[in-house]
Amino acid sequence: MDWYSIVKFLHVVTAILWVGGGFVLFLLGMLAERAGNIEEKLQAIRASGQLGGRFFAPMSMLTLIFGLIMCSFWVGFADLWIVIGLVGYATTFSIGMFVFKPIGERMGAVIAKEGMSPAVLAMGQRMMSVARFDYAVMLVVVSDMVLKPTEHDIGILAGMILVVIAGAALAFGGSRRLVPSAV
Repeated sequence: MDWYSIVKFLHVVTAILWVGGGFVLFLLGMLAERAGNIEEKLQAIRASGQLGGRFFAPMSMLTLIFGLIMCSFWVGFADLWIVIGLVGYATTFSIGMFVFKPIGERMGAVIAKEGMSPAVLAMGQRMMSVARFDYAVMLVVVSDMVLKPTEHDIGILAGMILVVIAGAALAFGGSRRLVPSAV
């Protein structure tokens, strides 16, 4: 076994933990939203907030570090698929740091002060909406890493653009409101 294989393995494992773990929490939130279960949705959002800085951010940073090591020593930075991957990473990392983290902190503060409130539900809804876009970008990054498109792979690149547009439309095109049901 060579060093490249070891670094690539670590890159893939940390990416699986980062993207897969976050996707499971996102899926739990979506299922709770569709079922109209506010408590389960908030539980998924709380778990995302608790794991964000402690697990997802370190896994995303390790994924980047191992990817940069591979590029520096073996692959280089000139290929289109590397550029797409880095732009996608920067996008999703920025969403985590500048959207999810502050909203999660505000939610925690509001819950500690007022308990469950319409403001908390609105913040949770915003997080779920942005997560739709975030996971569209992550899907593009994962497909980019596997397919390694060049500028000649018009179909793959067009598909990636469509996924990002669909994710943006789902995230920002009209939000679903989760309201308590009268029981």
